[in-house]
Amino acid sequence: MIDITTTEAVFLLKILLSLFSGFLIGAERESRGKDAGISTHTFVITGSMIFSFVSTLISPSQPIAAQIVTGIGFLGAGLILKEGNRVKNLTTAASIWFAAAIGMCYGFGYYFMGLVCTLVSFVVPKIPHFKPQNSD
Repeated sequence: MIDITTTEAVFLLKILLSLFSGFLIGAERESRGKDAGISTHTFVITGSMIFSFVSTLISPSQPIAAQIVTGIGFLGAGLILKEGNRVKNLTTAASIWFAAAIGMCYGFGYYFMGLVCTLVSFVVPKIPHFKPQNSD
């Protein structure tokens, strides 16, 4: 029989929550034909969770959280494209950034917040959009 520590059990819970959230958000994005789907969101959430979790084990005073926000912002900026007068992938970049925040919630032990944010990220893209009227 394999004995796991409390820390390892908590880590397993956080991994499972991260996988669930990444799958749910990524599936929604893939259903809209977006490039950043299940794998991308799962990696971002799980990676953020791992950094956050490990930082609490090593040294709670380490500024890991700020570095995650900056790094994911850089990743998201690489997704944004401008084609003529249109900007593409802005919502996808924002969803990647939001996914990192969900991972950090799990990593720091805020499970309810992470799950609520997962549901929010699934609902937000379904909100009806208003197109500007032509002023002709």
